[in-house]
Amino acid sequence: MKVLGIESSCDETAAAVVDDGRRVLSSVVHSQVPVHAPFGGVVPELASRNHLEHMGPVVKEALKQAGVGIGDLDGLAVTIGPGLIGSLLVGVQFAKSLSLGTGLELVGINHLEAHVMAAFLDGNGEAARFPFLALAVSGGHTSLYRVQAYGDIELIGRTLDDAAGEAFDKAAAVLGLPYPGGVSVDQASEGRNAAAVNFPRAMSRDKTLNMSFSGLKTALRRHVEEREGPLTTDQVGDIAASFQEAVVDVLVLKTLAAARTHGTRDLVVAGGVAANRRLRARMTQAADKEGLALHLVPVSLCTDNGAMVAALGYHYLFGTLREADAPRGLDMDPFVRHVKDGW
Repeated sequence: MKVLGIESSCDETAAAVVDDGRRVLSSVVHSQVPVHAPFGGVVPELASRNHLEHMGPVVKEALKQAGVGIGDLDGLAVTIGPGLIGSLLVGVQFAKSLSLGTGLELVGINHLEAHVMAAFLDGNGEAARFPFLALAVSGGHTSLYRVQAYGDIELIGRTLDDAAGEAFDKAAAVLGLPYPGGVSVDQASEGRNAAAVNFPRAMSRDKTLNMSFSGLKTALRRHVEEREGPLTTDQVGDIAASFQEAVVDVLVLKTLAAARTHGTRDLVVAGGVAANRRLRARMTQAADKEGLALHLVPVSLCTDNGAMVAALGYHYLFGTLREADAPRGLDMDPFVRHVKDGW
């Protein structure tokens, strides 16, 4: 069963065709980084207008690369939240138009659930075994979930303020590194001294599974402001590496603590920040030491994409799930949950 997935929750216009919820036939992503880079972050109004301009061409290209036409599809899936309301509206309205015009059934998908379930897409090695623990870490979210099955997800920990990806963006701005900050900090940190600055690991001794990154961001700003003169390239690299290490330390610590608390042996790490090389390396080392089965979502599927939406859509459209069974424990905007049942 072939499903077309549409994603427009933030600043990527994406569409993909996935077969039987596993095999990716195509995945097309239009990035808006050049649009938002001058502002150092995503400008919601510009994002939604850019989605309007590129949604049609992106969907056409996804169908072309998959070698299928609209008539070959069996269903449609679209991200309905969480995300920027203007960006979400573009994707949802486009998908609703396709559904009305073709008669294809349409299902609304939770963005975070899709990120987590991207671990089951092909090219990702051995599939995770239920129940498993998932770390969904991105620019807008940093959350820990216990996943019992498709549609059965429990939120067990989260950041209480900034998401890890947001902290990376703010750190890059302070250090004079280009947007997007996560990529810049990762690149600037390569080969540098991660012990140069002893940044705080907030809530690392807290007994909950929650996290906090706002204090770390403030510590970085104060450290830079207290230094005399402009930073050299080497100094920027050492500070970036130290900041990155502090973020990664907390993410690894809390994830392993969650795995021990809930007795899960499989770990999934997903979301845009899951592409960070240091996080992937440290999580691999920690999982090996603990004897856990780690499933890192492929880098190409870490950032927002339509394949993860289409893959999860398959299970809601043709599996045992129904949209009414969508997890309520996820971070979800109160926006268009039951897309299938009328307009």
